[in-house]
Amino acid sequence: MTQEPVAREPKRQDPLTPPELVALVHEIAERRCKESFQELFGFFAPRVKAYLMRLGSDMHQAEELVQEAMIMVWRKAASFDPAQAAVSTWVFTIARNKRIDAIRREKRPEIDLEDPALVPQPEALADGIVEQQQHARRLKDAISRLSAEQAELIKMAYFADKAHGAIAEETGLPLGTVKSRLRLALGHLRKELKEESL
Repeated sequence: MTQEPVAREPKRQDPLTPPELVALVHEIAERRCKESFQELFGFFAPRVKAYLMRLGSDMHQAEELVQEAMIMVWRKAASFDPAQAAVSTWVFTIARNKRIDAIRREKRPEIDLEDPALVPQPEALADGIVEQQQHARRLKDAISRLSAEQAELIKMAYFADKAHGAIAEETGLPLGTVKSRLRLALGHLRKELKEESL
């Protein structure tokens, strides 16, 4: 198995011509040439990053997507056909597709099956109804003891059923911050509910 190259920052600042770009891709495809990949990476990484940020990715996500796209360039170099598209079109299409994949993943957030808000409701027997009401009251009380921001994030994610990406847009927080604050809030809720049940 061929080891993937480590992407480094560009050595060369002047633009590469289309024939030079094609030659670099062929070197990668035919000889797995790491130097050619580094030169191609140095040329495209800042351009692809700027493109992804114009499409709405934040800086951190754009950098991750550049890495993913350029690794795909390394892996799929043999499939590049200069008769079908320019190297730049091919690379930017890979990057755009990586961004689409990332958006799809954001819309399907991971669900914690241990989350008390997701516990299935028992059959509606009299004692079950009382138990449900007590559980709902305990959950509401536990949420009220969270910080205002954590409580709002919990309500948006689990009661309004909003995706993490949508919450990030609405609150102006970075996506990673939304996810970490939700995990922290859920941890507080679990602890509160566990202590109440003792």
